[in-house]
Amino acid sequence: MTITGKVVAVTGASSGIGAATARHLASLGAPVVLGARRADRLDGLAAEITAGGGRAAAVRVDVTDPGDLRALVDTAVDRFGRLDVLVGNAGVSRIGPMADLDVEGWSAMVDVNVKGILHGIAAALPVFRRQGRGHLVTVVSTSGLKIVPTQAVYAGTKNAVRTLLEGLRQESTDGVLRTTSISPGYVRTELVDHAVDDPVAREQAKRTMAELGIDPDAVARAVAFAIDQPEDVEIGDLTIRPARQG
Repeated sequence: MTITGKVVAVTGASSGIGAATARHLASLGAPVVLGARRADRLDGLAAEITAGGGRAAAVRVDVTDPGDLRALVDTAVDRFGRLDVLVGNAGVSRIGPMADLDVEGWSAMVDVNVKGILHGIAAALPVFRRQGRGHLVTVVSTSGLKIVPTQAVYAGTKNAVRTLLEGLRQESTDGVLRTTSISPGYVRTELVDHAVDDPVAREQAKRTMAELGIDPDAVARAVAFAIDQPEDVEIGDLTIRPARQG
């Protein structure tokens, strides 16, 4: 089985990398199940994909709720008969020095970026085991590869996920499960709009993103590349960033 016919669920699918990934995979013949909190956007994207000849379903998902991830997986199985890939893309970022003591922001990043991935694993893994195969593709970040000031907690959550996936990979060498971590650099998404409270710092971050950021479609193609490998081949880690990013 190539991408055509593979059933793929995507979290954080209402915009940015998630929406681009859903569109791209659907164009390659994959039925997609879209999950995010903004149901109106999801419904619009599902309608767009369907109108273009693809197959799509939409489920309102808050990844901090384990039940929502189970509903996403159940929808894939109920509508399309199986789930082949879960793309864990939902994430939040809060940028600022640790001395700001943004405990609420820290907690949000842990809840979404770490626990959200664990909730997805808990929902999808039993289905993958029952089917005899499955693939977890998780969007991490180059922030975890190059640690910089003001992003310590965000980087910590992304590196936690990287570690979790490597541990799961080592526990799953029976050929049933594949895991892929994709680390994007600067990508033109809405993430930065909500990451910084200080208006001056926010505008600077947005300028940097506009100058350096690559299109989300580039990450979508990377996701497709990992999924499209033969079942006995696993792309473990993939970094994709602007050529001019330091």
